[in-house]
Amino acid sequence: MAEQRGDERGTGDAREGGREAGEPRRRSARPEEADAWEDLVAAARRTVADGLVVGTSGNVSVRVGDTVLVTPSGVPYDRLTPDDVTGVGLDGRQVLGTLVPTSELPMHLAVYRTTGARAVVHTHAVHATAVSTLVSELPLIHYMAAALGGPVRVAPYATYGTDELAENMLRALDGRSGCLLQNHGTVTHGSTLAQAYDRTAQLEWMCRLWLTASSVPGQAPSLLSREQLAEVEERLRGYGQRG
Repeated sequence: MAEQRGDERGTGDAREGGREAGEPRRRSARPEEADAWEDLVAAARRTVADGLVVGTSGNVSVRVGDTVLVTPSGVPYDRLTPDDVTGVGLDGRQVLGTLVPTSELPMHLAVYRTTGARAVVHTHAVHATAVSTLVSELPLIHYMAAALGGPVRVAPYATYGTDELAENMLRALDGRSGCLLQNHGTVTHGSTLAQAYDRTAQLEWMCRLWLTASSVPGQAPSLLSREQLAEVEERLRGYGQRG
């Protein structure tokens, strides 16, 4: 969701050290959380530079232990500093920072509670969002669908920031590391932030490829079979350098 609510800091009169009266004291970021926050901000800024989001739309999160660092609501990414670190527990209770977390927090927490993911990237990428309005599953236009666990499903539409959207997303993600959100955007996750981001970029590229091939008058793109995709999935298990 494109979030436009500003910093949303508390403005009550009864304050103590920057806190509302009665509000639990939030701790300082640990060194590993500070490092992860730096990487998170860099990734969030990259979503803008790569054209995957506009303004403050989309959001990024990283899990460090039982703490989820997440982009705050409505704050331009180029304004985020080390002092703006925003974190919540897996129960959604804020434990780091004073900025209000993204309104899409239910989606991020749902991924962490049900998978072994350590990072989540949500964007409003143009081609992927366009595809989400046309089909219930991205046609098998390219073998890189295997890198996301198989054919990419489209989660039915639900209002942003709701538990319903999070539940729809989880069903679409079953056995997958990425999905489309109908009339909304993309969600990918990974064991690292770099992996989650790469999956987002691959998903947007596949959507652009399918839209481009499908736009040729009088022609229909050839698609891969499930058997061909399964063969690629097997080959990908041995892909890359071995330590």
